[in-house]
Amino acid sequence: MRFTPTRMRRALAATAVLALTGGLAAAAVSPAANAATSTAAHVGAAASAARPDGDSPAGFWYGTDSLPIKISGSAPYQEPKIGGRYAGYIGMTGSWAVWLGCRGGFTAWSGTNASQANTNYTSYGVGIGLGVYWFMGGPGVDPNYNGTTTEAYAWGQRQAAQAVADANKLYIKYRVLFMDVELPGVAPAHDNGWNSVYTSACSGVTKASYIPASVDRADFNGFYDYENAHGYTPGVYSEPGIWASIFGTGTASQIPNVDEWTYEPETTNFAAAPVGWCLKGTSTCARFFGGVTTSSPHALMWQWSGGGGVSNGVGDFDQIDTKVVR
Repeated sequence: MRFTPTRMRRALAATAVLALTGGLAAAAVSPAANAATSTAAHVGAAASAARPDGDSPAGFWYGTDSLPIKISGSAPYQEPKIGGRYAGYIGMTGSWAVWLGCRGGFTAWSGTNASQANTNYTSYGVGIGLGVYWFMGGPGVDPNYNGTTTEAYAWGQRQAAQAVADANKLYIKYRVLFMDVELPGVAPAHDNGWNSVYTSACSGVTKASYIPASVDRADFNGFYDYENAHGYTPGVYSEPGIWASIFGTGTASQIPNVDEWTYEPETTNFAAAPVGWCLKGTSTCARFFGGVTTSSPHALMWQWSGGGGVSNGVGDFDQIDTKVVR
């Protein structure tokens, strides 16, 4: 997602239009009361069996995430700019800052794209449908921060409880709920509380500039354990450099069995849309983190264009691997 100040302003505008408070209740797509208790498989049999239209090799699909992207025409919908079937949308179900009522908090969501992705999935067997992520706060924005792993774990669990509650209001097909772990460089906390401790969650004022990797990992573990116990498969969005700057390179950084969505490297060249895990006609390939590689069954998605650091003028584009069905 990688939210620069410009992208944050767009997200704030979208948030105001949706009139959201702590989640996406007002923008829920076909609420399903039994969503949390449905199968944990995050792709359907049709998705795993069909060869994608416009992407390759078999099992890979193109999709988008976060802020709205205009998709013209009627169903089955096509991926904008690069063609092929539109195979998935991943939206922000909530944010620690919005949940806590912080000024500057935002949500990146498109009810239209969510509906289009679900239509292609349910009616045409295309891709993954709707999935979601939570813009996660580190220990340093925990209102009850005390420097212990016990409290950090509890903070992760509280965030996950809200994320699951938000997600259960939506008609989610892709059952991996991603933790968005990044250093966004925007208010109310420029590092989302992963490396700095703030005087209060919404203050934007730091009182300490170091958090042990073990405390950060406890936050992650709390979120992971809660969603895993409540009907979702835990996943994480980040990239190798940011991940190491938060969790280091030791034991706390290792997540070889966790599903991942990376955002490095990126390009503005739509003609280089990925083939598998590499940009077409190049040796530039997706880089995962924490012990996961492109050959791992836990390498799920790659935001290959449109993130906050590389604006393509359209939005966020993703490569999605559905060969592994859970």
